[in-house]
Amino acid sequence: MKLVLAGAGSIGCYCGALLARSGHAVTLLGRARVLDPIREHGLTVTDFDGLDYTVPTGFLTLTEDPACLGQAELVIVTVKSGATTDIAGQIGAMAPQDAPVLSWQNGIDAAITLRDALPGRDVRAGMVPFNVVPTGPATYHRATSGEIVIQNGPGDLDAHLSVADLPVTPSDQIEAVQWGKLVINLNNALNALSGLTLVKQLMNREWRNLMADQMTEALSVLKAAGYPVASTTPLPAWMTPHILRLPTPLFTRIAARMLTIDPSARTSMAYDLMAERQTEIDSLQGHIMQLGHKTGIPTPICTQVSDLIKHAPDHPLSPEQIRL
Repeated sequence: MKLVLAGAGSIGCYCGALLARSGHAVTLLGRARVLDPIREHGLTVTDFDGLDYTVPTGFLTLTEDPACLGQAELVIVTVKSGATTDIAGQIGAMAPQDAPVLSWQNGIDAAITLRDALPGRDVRAGMVPFNVVPTGPATYHRATSGEIVIQNGPGDLDAHLSVADLPVTPSDQIEAVQWGKLVINLNNALNALSGLTLVKQLMNREWRNLMADQMTEALSVLKAAGYPVASTTPLPAWMTPHILRLPTPLFTRIAARMLTIDPSARTSMAYDLMAERQTEIDSLQGHIMQLGHKTGIPTPICTQVSDLIKHAPDHPLSPEQIRL
């Protein structure tokens, strides 16, 4: 298929490389600061399981011009949530009417924004569970496990997109899957504030207790709002906070069966904070805060974490400092 990945960031570049390796005609639409190193070096992707592959530049189309959308048979949106409105306008103006549009973005609102801006088109939500980080010029490393999930629909898109090292599965309950991912992604901000790798954070019971309390707060809000939550791990969503609160030796044994994490992995928000880039805090903690206001459920932890991220502390914080 002729695929345009609209938003050549870490997720777009990683997925685009594997899709190109499997024979799809991949166009990466992005910014010169990301695309220029790929033009020079090719696009290298690695993962926690030993993957190490470089796509030669000639096997990709790299462009900053949204006119490339005119040739798309499928558009995969991977921009930050805050840029969704802009990319939706470009898709509406340039992409063929019959080209499906997939949202592989964080949060709940991105797919809704795309649908509202693109009436009459096949727009589907998706969920990318794994973390990808840049590790060098034109090099992107997948640091955690999990399979991409997309909303079910016509055309067997999951079968077309499911390639080696990048399985894609369909779901008839994509919104519940997205809520489950959002609850997990609330830790993006905690990890950014901690200054720790994910592994070191998860090996600290005080951090896990804070993670669990934040998740419990969010699950209470979602229950009051009537939103079902599907877990992105083998355990039910409501059980995850209880697992996090277990003593570290027991937690380690259980978690090892559910999730693989590279020892150097940090969340994308940690990198955004270090680079002084805009974060997606409003699409994560901010969404829970909005629902909490509507349902009358207090959200003190999400509110505190959101405020801390927006004020960008210049040093790592402890769980006790965040709880203040």
